[in-house]
Amino acid sequence: MDRDKILTIINQYIDNKNIVKHMLAMEAFMRALAKKLGGDENEWGITGLVHDLDYIDSTPANKHGLLVGEMLEKEGVILSPEILSAVAAHNWHNNGVEPKSLMDWALFCGDSLTGLIVACTLVLPSKKLADLTVKSILKKFPQKRFAAGTRREDIKMGEEKLDIPLEEFVDICLKAMQGINKELGL
Repeated sequence: MDRDKILTIINQYIDNKNIVKHMLAMEAFMRALAKKLGGDENEWGITGLVHDLDYIDSTPANKHGLLVGEMLEKEGVILSPEILSAVAAHNWHNNGVEPKSLMDWALFCGDSLTGLIVACTLVLPSKKLADLTVKSILKKFPQKRFAAGTRREDIKMGEEKLDIPLEEFVDICLKAMQGINKELGL
């Protein structure tokens, strides 16, 4: 799979640069999780990168995650059934496709965490990922009014489904995002 071609396609479909940055953050996080869990880093990374390609105004919530394969196929990019499964399952509350594989659960549990980390970064005086700590993220985690859209229960499921304690899960995500801070503008 050609990452550069996929990025070009993403930029054709997604106008909101914050969504593109979220997709890049998920790519980095999924690569880091693959390394930790013994998955294929390229496959897991591409999964994170493409997971919100169909997150556009014309896509109803119950179809989100189900149209990505079709959209990329029109552009000449064929995704594996494993990637398509994970992408569909990351929105299972709305589309009914339940996560089954480790990669499915990684994408589902991790999807909301990148947004929480961005929110935690933006309240720092420096607004820099480099200055954010796991401790400060965990302090904000139980505050439901902070980053209210964060699906904290989904993130917590990483402990059960991935066998990764919450603190370590947050640490893996933070380090992955810090590794691409320039691309994220943070």
